[in-house]
Order: sequence, then structure tokens, then C-alpha cells
Amino acid sequence: MKRIACVLLVIVPVAVSSLVRAEDKPSKTPAVVDRPTLEKEFTESLSGATLVGYFTTNGTKETGLKEEKYKLKNVKKLRGDTWLFEYQYGDKGVAIPLPLEVKWAGDTPVITLTDAAIPGVGTFTARVLFYRGEYAGTWSAGADHGGKLFGKIVKEDADENEDEDKDEKDE
Repeated sequence: MKRIACVLLVIVPVAVSSLVRAEDKPSKTPAVVDRPTLEKEFTESLSGATLVGYFTTNGTKETGLKEEKYKLKNVKKLRGDTWLFEYQYGDKGVAIPLPLEVKWAGDTPVITLTDAAIPGVGTFTARVLFYRGEYAGTWSAGADHGGKLFGKIVKEDADENEDEDKDEKDE
């Protein structure tokens, strides 16, 4: 019992001391941004962008990641939590309008899709979050088919500027 008391006499003051020092430091928590501003930033970051990344498939013996691209022509809020995403999968095909529910986890938008039929593609469930130019989430198409996905949000203007910068450096 005396050992426990001695240990506590050492640990408690150290713990209290570190708490006091932590309170003296300025908070690194970002300022709270209102929902309309967050929604505007979300719309601007995705409209005209391409989601460039990778996906996995649970339970497969394949090694490595599979690449994927989603071109987002336009993203806009309709009403409530419903948003319209006009997207094109890969480099070919037409843009498909897809109403999706977007929920917010603080300042982070999360697409929520539950057993939704996507014309010409199939029925999917997904949770995909977007934060600071990147996305990540889970997907499934039926009870036995699903996986993870992640990547970057690439604006077309950024691609063109990178190509121009590369060309100038090559000269």
C-alpha cells in the first residue's frame, strides 16, 4: 500500500503540472466557420474537379490498388441535406446527375449513400468524407462486394497550371 501511495505522490503532481502547462498554451483549434460558408467552399472545391485516387475490394486476392477517376462537372446544394453531383466515371461517357445526401461532421462534409440504385451502374452504399483537398471512405455494392477508396481532389485549372510550369522548366 505504501508503494502505491509513493507512486501516486510522484504521478499526480506531474499530471497536474502538465495540465496546467497545457492550459497556458494557446488553443490550436481553428475558428468556427458557419454552415453557408462551408457549403460554398464545398461546392467550389468539387465543381469542375476530378477525384483521382484508388479503391480496394474486400476479400480479393489481387495485390495493389486499383486506380479510379470521377470527373465532377457540377456540384450544388438542392435543399436540406440533398446535393446534386453531376459526375463522369473514368475518361469516357456522359455526365450522370446523381442526388446525394451530404451530412456534416463539424466542418467535414460526408456523402452518405445507402442502398441507392445508380442507373447503369448498380446499387451502392458508401460513406465518403472530404477534407483539405482529399477524400476517403468505404463503399459496398451488395452484401459481398465492397472496399475502401481514397484520393485527391484535383481542380482542372491546377492540372493545366502544373503542365505549363513543367513545360517552362523543360525549356
